[in-house]
Amino acid sequence: MTTLAFNENWTVRPKKSIFAQIGGGGEPAIPVTLPHDALISQPRVADGQGKSAYFPAAASFEYAKDLDVPEDYRNKKITLEIQGAYRDAVVYVNGNYAGQRPYGYSSFTVPLNDFLNYGDTNSIRVDVRAFDDSRWYTGVGITRDVLLHVTDLTHLDSVHVTTPTIDDDLAVVELDIQSSNDGLQSTTVSIDSNLTDADGNSVAHESSLVTLRSRGSATSRHRIYLENPHRWNVDDPYLYTARVTVRYGDDVIDETSTTVGVRDLRLDPHNGLRINGQSIKLRGACIHHDNGLLGAATIGRAEERRVELLKEAGFNAIRSAHNPLSTAMLDACDRLGMLVMDETFDMWTEGKSSFDYSLSFPEWWERDVEAMVEKDFNHPSVIFYSIGNEIPETGQGLGSEMGRRLAEKVRQLDSTRFVTNGINGFVSALTDVMAMMPARDGGAEGVNDAMASFGDMMNRISASPLVTSKTAESFSVLDVAGINYGDGRYEVDRELNPNRIIVGTETFPSHIDVLWDLVESNSRVIGDFTWSGWDYLGEVGIGRTRYQGEPPEFEAPFPWRTAWCGDLDITGRRRTISYYRETIFGLRSAPYIAVIRPKLHGKTAITGGWAWSDSVSSWTWSAEAGAPVTVEVYSDADEVELQLNGECIARTPTGLAKKFLATFDVTYKPGELVAVAIRNGEPAESTRLVTARGQVLLKVECDRHEISNDTSALGFVTIEFRDENGVLFTDSDRQVSVTVSGPGVLVGLGTGQPDSAEPFDGTTCTTFDGTALAIVRPTGTGTITVEVTADGLATSRTTIAVTGDTEQLSADFDDMTKLEEELQP
Repeated sequence: MTTLAFNENWTVRPKKSIFAQIGGGGEPAIPVTLPHDALISQPRVADGQGKSAYFPAAASFEYAKDLDVPEDYRNKKITLEIQGAYRDAVVYVNGNYAGQRPYGYSSFTVPLNDFLNYGDTNSIRVDVRAFDDSRWYTGVGITRDVLLHVTDLTHLDSVHVTTPTIDDDLAVVELDIQSSNDGLQSTTVSIDSNLTDADGNSVAHESSLVTLRSRGSATSRHRIYLENPHRWNVDDPYLYTARVTVRYGDDVIDETSTTVGVRDLRLDPHNGLRINGQSIKLRGACIHHDNGLLGAATIGRAEERRVELLKEAGFNAIRSAHNPLSTAMLDACDRLGMLVMDETFDMWTEGKSSFDYSLSFPEWWERDVEAMVEKDFNHPSVIFYSIGNEIPETGQGLGSEMGRRLAEKVRQLDSTRFVTNGINGFVSALTDVMAMMPARDGGAEGVNDAMASFGDMMNRISASPLVTSKTAESFSVLDVAGINYGDGRYEVDRELNPNRIIVGTETFPSHIDVLWDLVESNSRVIGDFTWSGWDYLGEVGIGRTRYQGEPPEFEAPFPWRTAWCGDLDITGRRRTISYYRETIFGLRSAPYIAVIRPKLHGKTAITGGWAWSDSVSSWTWSAEAGAPVTVEVYSDADEVELQLNGECIARTPTGLAKKFLATFDVTYKPGELVAVAIRNGEPAESTRLVTARGQVLLKVECDRHEISNDTSALGFVTIEFRDENGVLFTDSDRQVSVTVSGPGVLVGLGTGQPDSAEPFDGTTCTTFDGTALAIVRPTGTGTITVEVTADGLATSRTTIAVTGDTEQLSADFDDMTKLEEELQP
């Protein structure tokens, strides 16, 4: 198979009716490189919807690209693969309808042969649109990678790899190989499988013959024996490669490869989840699909960087919320050792927005489940399939029957993983519960508003006999009971359902001290997935700290743009709650100091379940000396002592009994603030904050100084204000300007500030807590220079070397021919 990245040389413009284009109407097309989100560059609307971050609720665009097809490709099979286009994508080839996909997160293929003009230039157009169809920011565009496959008429369709038997001496690697013959006569070909280790050495192989009838297909099964297998796990994500080749005589006519992770999954109520025989607790993060400054574009390096930073923050598992992950992120999870719960849908037949996927679900759900499982099958990082999230139908008999159909469809396609569902008992019984509640004003915000308002009551409802009864059937169809915001069920189910294995599929972040204690003390509870690990666009301000006197609205007003409930903000910077969680996970022994912003002192905070204190780890403030400040210290020690400029302020207990949190009222004085952990009465680990002093220096640093020239590559450039000792100035934000020269373009600039009105596609932005982030995408080989300026400061710059194509394949058919020649023996 010749597979080409098909991301370059596209154009995009707002979609107009064909009649509106009469006489030259319509806006000019803009050149773009995929993946791309066309909505993120649109002006936000102050009177719009907070759930979509005040981006326009209705938008439609058309993407277009020309394709030169040589005459001699009449005897080839040509297929377009779109790994995700949001939403209601319709594909046209030379003006003719060729295929479509309503769901914006599913990969789908479009056979092109019937529509092509051989020996000529062909046009491909993809129309996408969105209109009030989600509860968060979705973006609009071809948001995931596009590939072009050119094969012989006899070709491979798929390769599925399983490892049914593993021990220290030997692993059985089974390959299920599907091949087809689209020609007019039968043919016999040889199919070869070769397994190589991480260094490229061949370690096992198998071959077989298969005869394919005209227009027929066949299954070949190879059972390969791997001696002394190196197993895949989160701490050692070792990958083999399986390469499958189709030969007709001595000629190679098709070839593909896939990574292989040798690992064993087991599940029981006594040992919980075991990987390769070792019990593991899931330190999980729910994540949305967007990449912050890039919008919904799932560019490979952005997906990889998110996995890197989440793992550095202490997470070992992610839950996709609430749609299938991109292939790029799954690849990163395989390489880096991050476990995955991949989720299908946020709704089934009951809609949550006016024009959401529920309108397409009855007709398309099976094909979308098939697409997700096909995408995930060979990824060792994937250990769960989730069939839904907070589905109202899970409290109904026929709704539970729908869940059974979904679960059995998944098992039919892949019996090697576990099936779960993020069931919220409050939502499952919502009709009954609301009938029992007194009348409430408003209600326009829906279930999230109710959840935030009812708080602990929702947890009690989830543990009630009503919910026990209504969800019994829906839980019974699952391998693992996914529970959203219902940890009250954990102990209840220990008695009522002793064989039920539980995972907290979605939980309040501020409740992690209680939640993690429940996880560690109960073998049947295998982990916790916080909402959320990474901040996201839309559902604006649900995690904000409100103060007495502020309006009680669930979502924040314009210009808020993010939910502000992530452990990491949209640029990847860890917020203070991330270090609190790391302490509770037992991954951090040194105390962590978080300072409530001095300007907020004296205000009465009103925090909901998704909120955390409005704090920053800094002792550099514009407050006057003597101003009152509240300091938080997170620690698992017996006690914590806080010292300011060498003097002890106070000493107070911490640890589990005190929620791992000590609070101090301090008088602000520049200098040094130190927290000392006290264990068994003796000083142990300590952490210090110092005040930034002297001249402000503009610091610019790229995460990588060498990247490849392909459409998955990005350079992330951090912009900071620091003193000569490297201390961050967190309370003196100012505007910065960014200029990119050389073979690259600026594709995103901004901060994690949740309520900024600044766009992400400009060349200037105002820093937030002393930092900003610029994202650069290569356009060729050479040296990219990123120059940053700020009024009154010396210019700072960094360079990025862009090397030749290492992954990107040109969409030129001459290159296709060269690639095919390389496949010949």
